[in-house]
Amino acid sequence: MRSLLLPLQPRFIVYTAVLLITAILLIELLAGYTTLFVVIPLILFGGLAIIGTIDLVQTRHAVLRNYPLSAHIRFILEEIRPEIRQYFLESEKDGTPFSRDKRAIVYQRAKQALDKRPFGTQNDVYASGYEWLHHSIAPKAVVHEPFRIAIGGPECGKPYSASVFNISAMSFGALSPNAIRALNTGAKRGSFAHDTGEGGYSSYHRENGGDIIWEIGSGYFSCRNPDGTFCAEKFEANARSEQIKMVELKLSQGAKPGHGGVLPGAKVNAEIAATRGVPIGVDCISPSRHSAFSTPIEMMQFIATMRQLSGGKPAGFKLCIGHPWEFLALCKAMLETEIYPDFIVVDGKEGGTGAAPLEFTDHLGMPLREGLNFVHNALIGINARDRIKLGASGKIVSAFDIARVMALGADWCNSARGFMFALGCIQSQSCHTDRCPTGVSTQDRTRQRALVVADKSERVFNFHRATVEALAELVAAAGLDHPTELAPAHFSRRVSPHEVKSFAELYPPLEPGELLKGSGDKRYEIPWAMASAKEFRAQPRSI
Repeated sequence: MRSLLLPLQPRFIVYTAVLLITAILLIELLAGYTTLFVVIPLILFGGLAIIGTIDLVQTRHAVLRNYPLSAHIRFILEEIRPEIRQYFLESEKDGTPFSRDKRAIVYQRAKQALDKRPFGTQNDVYASGYEWLHHSIAPKAVVHEPFRIAIGGPECGKPYSASVFNISAMSFGALSPNAIRALNTGAKRGSFAHDTGEGGYSSYHRENGGDIIWEIGSGYFSCRNPDGTFCAEKFEANARSEQIKMVELKLSQGAKPGHGGVLPGAKVNAEIAATRGVPIGVDCISPSRHSAFSTPIEMMQFIATMRQLSGGKPAGFKLCIGHPWEFLALCKAMLETEIYPDFIVVDGKEGGTGAAPLEFTDHLGMPLREGLNFVHNALIGINARDRIKLGASGKIVSAFDIARVMALGADWCNSARGFMFALGCIQSQSCHTDRCPTGVSTQDRTRQRALVVADKSERVFNFHRATVEALAELVAAAGLDHPTELAPAHFSRRVSPHEVKSFAELYPPLEPGELLKGSGDKRYEIPWAMASAKEFRAQPRSI
């Protein structure tokens, strides 16, 4: 029924008006009115009607499928971008040209367009905050084999060989069915992983067989009892699927750490209800904390349960770092229980979301690089770094982004917005309205049709492949063979117009076992003393 009403929707008003005018002019022509005042407008509007119809049926541009004719204004502006570039840069929400440049890189790589540009860097290399990777006088040959990381500690029976670049957590419900299909199809073709997000393991994730990282949030979607608690039987039934390669416990996400969520009942349709295991039409609650455990020790035991129920697959957790002593409490729980996660994903507070309070997105949680380096050093300090792999997520889009966080301790990276751009996202910031113009983040069937899976899955694959190839070129230029060889000393940051520091100076390391011996590093000494494996403690205590 909704498809029959398409011509009446505001986004089709230009196309509908052109069709009506064309029809009226054609009727007048057939009635014998052959004057220039009929013929010329008929040719003009008839041509526009043909263009609009082509827009509706073509598969390359999602915006044109949802906004026939009127969306051409956007493409005209793109053609004259050099002349209006400064206007667009100044219009960016975050006030920096970086985000638009990165978006352009993704579009070019996803579409297999030339991603080179003339006239050198457009960054102010003397501005505070500018960062760079040092190159070698004796570069290495570029490695063309995919970079992969083995994830799985001694207790893991089914380790997973992961790409260094994967799709970050984005849920079905937040993304459309076609977006999930396209992401997973691209992941299947490129042999990289697709994180489900906390919204559950849906039929759309299963369709095309791409590797899945199943994320379990506080709502326990796809593995919950009717009262919202964790259901071990449902978890085991799904986690044993050959498609699922790792299971991930979500403690928090960077965009809104410590904040629960509500999917209004009006949006909980039959598909979402079946995927999440909730009633149709009833508000779907994601609590701000887990009910399956309440202490660091219990959390380690829960991770061990996840690993056992999944059949020995890598089990880990994801979080944005908040109180430092709470993460160190997890470290103490690892030591006390001798239960270690196979991996930890550190999400930076700069990570994205469909909707969150401004205070949460802007001012809550630790940024990625600081959080990642803190976790990396803490694991070194308890002699556990070798057995636990680290993932990183939070505004990672380019090969330089990947190289930078791998130098600070990451073993692999996840990207959400990069792959959303590859799907065609234009950052209209309408995710929470269900009116996404490109069909990426909407459950409206008439808008979803704009996202053609065959075309967009190809772009997902292209973006991953081209970005990993760019990473290989960066690594070779630095005189290295693999991105795991990148170290803080390979990067520098301008901290003032007249001062430069290497990452080795900005992010000083801990020595192996230093926390166990008693660290004198003030970043860790006091929070380590405050940390307890028996409780999560928000209120600081004097030491």
